[in-house]
Amino acid sequence: MLRQEYAGFELHDANTGLLVRQAEDFPLGKGLLSSLPISAHNSPGGRALRERTPLIFSKEQMLGFKADIAKAFLAEGFQSLCCLPLFRPNDALGVLVLGSTRADAFQPEDLTLLNQVAAQFAIALENNRAAAEIETLKQRLSEGRKYLEGEIRSQGHFAEIVGDSPALKQVLDQVATVAASDATVLILGETGTGKELIARAVHRLSRRKDGSFIKLNCAAIPTGLLESEMFGHEKGAFTGAVSQKVGRMELADGGTLFLDEIGEIPFELQPKLLRVLQDQEFERLGSNRTIKVNLRLVAATNRDLAEGIAQREFRSDLFYRLSVFPIHVPPVRERREDIPLLVRYFVRKFAQRMDRHIETVPKETMKALTEWHWPGNVRELENLMERSVILSEGHALRVPLSELRRESPAPVSPPDHTLDNAERGHIIRTLRETGGVLSGPGGAAHRLGLKRTTLQSKMQRLKITRQNYLSS
Repeated sequence: MLRQEYAGFELHDANTGLLVRQAEDFPLGKGLLSSLPISAHNSPGGRALRERTPLIFSKEQMLGFKADIAKAFLAEGFQSLCCLPLFRPNDALGVLVLGSTRADAFQPEDLTLLNQVAAQFAIALENNRAAAEIETLKQRLSEGRKYLEGEIRSQGHFAEIVGDSPALKQVLDQVATVAASDATVLILGETGTGKELIARAVHRLSRRKDGSFIKLNCAAIPTGLLESEMFGHEKGAFTGAVSQKVGRMELADGGTLFLDEIGEIPFELQPKLLRVLQDQEFERLGSNRTIKVNLRLVAATNRDLAEGIAQREFRSDLFYRLSVFPIHVPPVRERREDIPLLVRYFVRKFAQRMDRHIETVPKETMKALTEWHWPGNVRELENLMERSVILSEGHALRVPLSELRRESPAPVSPPDHTLDNAERGHIIRTLRETGGVLSGPGGAAHRLGLKRTTLQSKMQRLKITRQNYLSS
């Protein structure tokens, strides 16, 4: 119906101001058009778009344009051109361009049909854009939803422990290794890392799983009451003791006793705890009757016990009894792979409790949560997720990320030492104090509460030589 040899359409790029050619049909062309950038300011298509009306250009009119595309049209032999702007109510989409090597190929009466074609074409382009935007939004939604879909990757006796990182798997392997024995376990780690969950896992995997799991936080009870709480007391043992009290030691008989914050236990109470570890017996306050118990002790602390030993705040013999099998629980910053799983777990937990329906976590939010150093570890993450669920009104999780930057200082590097290094340093200091003497009443083994052969074995394992403790 029309006498054109060329057809093409160009989309307007609002960022660059250019018209970007999307497709063209010109079998007779010399290839002069495809690679040229098209200015929207000084080209035939740009003028039609700017004036928002179809325009027909003759060869003489095309000579008036300075844009390279106009020169290329002339070089291709075009005698006439028709440019139809493509508009929708809220946007200028682009231009449909028809060209001919014949003069007067397009007449004003052709515009009635071409306007209808342009209108349909604009609708098709708008639908295509909308579909692309919807697909982008769906992809973002999918990326956010994936953090809240699926099952939490935890299993069996570790059901309460959320994570799948290599650092956490190493801890769980240690738990599985030591649980079958009755060895004392010392759980080390920063505050908020989940040391109690590890202690419960040790109990559930042990032969004592049918017995009681008794917990005592040594930092939460006043010093004067801790001995009574731990060992119990008889009626009249002290002012206010109006009845007999069974201590946590007796309650844990046949099961596991978990002493949290063991580093806070008073120095004068430590020998009595050491006796329980050595002989499994003790006396209640106000009684001289010895009580035998069969329990397993699991202790936890976020303190540096070796430093406490150096400052005479913690007994070295108790330390060695407690650290038969130490387990270090990594901080969240060392297991960042687990943060999306932890976020999912806590969001589900609090959303269910508050009757909220949170379906997505924005990708940017999850990225910020993963990159945060979490000085308060899992406990801080849990509290933030609870606050975020409260603040979330729609289906997407709203996290007050500005609070993270305001609440905490820059991350502090962890101390550059391990338990072995701390133990090695304490043994070397003791050897220096004794002048290198190992055995005897004033020897290092006696001071450390060890047998001479045990001390020698530790020195060999920790590579302690005479030069280490006899050098100036």
